[in-house]
Amino acid sequence: MGKINLTALRVRQTALNQFASGKINKLPQWVDVVGEIPPSETLIRNRPPQHQLVRQRMKTVTGSSNPQVVFEVQEKRRKSKKSSRLFQPLELKYEEDELRQNFFRDHPWELARPRVLLESSGKDHENYDWSRLKQPGKRLDGESVVQRQLWLLNNVPDMTKSSAYDIARREFYRLRLQEDIERRVAAEEAQATGANFGSSYLEIGMDLENQQYEKWKAWARTEAQVFEQRTAALSGAPEVALEQQGQEESFTEQPGSALA
Repeated sequence: MGKINLTALRVRQTALNQFASGKINKLPQWVDVVGEIPPSETLIRNRPPQHQLVRQRMKTVTGSSNPQVVFEVQEKRRKSKKSSRLFQPLELKYEEDELRQNFFRDHPWELARPRVLLESSGKDHENYDWSRLKQPGKRLDGESVVQRQLWLLNNVPDMTKSSAYDIARREFYRLRLQEDIERRVAAEEAQATGANFGSSYLEIGMDLENQQYEKWKAWARTEAQVFEQRTAALSGAPEVALEQQGQEESFTEQPGSALA
């Protein structure tokens, strides 16, 4: 433990010794190449570079009438790492990560909507203009809100994160409502022209629930009968005997009472 293994650095010398001792009949072809270009013998590992999160903001600088672009460097909290993790690659973080986490924490059902991840060239984002929320060729989703909020933070003077979030959400809700109205109107127009969409998802769910409820009622009725039969088998005979004994006692007492 703790001993440095230099076997890989001595592979050329090992091959030469084996050839000299007659263990191998021919030198490998890489012996001369490794001799001319030897591997690095640096045994000190460098720590990976510490990446900084740089944010772009538009701020009004004192002494200037026009807002200027300001780049802010977010300070990271230094955490003590274990010695085994000192040389691991650092996790890349972007400003969008925090914005995306906040949005989907407030709108968890947006993650249930289907999304199209396929791109034709991989550079579709270059054709988007996030000065508006709705983009041609892209469905409205949570990522649109994140990119719209980031655009507001980077281009609107003195814009705060909460204000940009409120603006992007307001536009998102308006477009979602517009999509719902368009979908409802399209369905009504189709039904007016003779289209039949069948049962809705709510009706299908209620039918399945009713079927399971009827099955449960039949099962509960059978279990109740079995339980009553088991109870009667255990306690029915003594009760019958007691009833017969009570009838006999009442029959014997009646003549005596009549004579009296």
